[in-house]
Amino acid sequence: MADLISKNDLQFKDYAWKAIPPDDARVTGKPDSTLLNRGEGYEVLAFLNRISKTKESALKGERLIKNNLPGDVRSHRNVHQWLVDNWSKHA
Repeated sequence: MADLISKNDLQFKDYAWKAIPPDDARVTGKPDSTLLNRGEGYEVLAFLNRISKTKESALKGERLIKNNLPGDVRSHRNVHQWLVDNWSKHA
């Protein structure tokens, strides 16, 4: 399945872009207990593409992660759950 968004679609440009292997758990998110480094572009991009159904939802997810996600929410599972729980509270 094709990715919904690419590096060029991301709204924030302050990510680090250190390449990591595509089978790395930080990219695949398996196990879900893997921590998401929200400053690493490849990790955020892969995470958003994995959990999103539309380009618009991926970009909203990026905004929520960058602007609203509490610092103590770090695992893929918890970040995803926080997005689900807080989706309608933010534009």
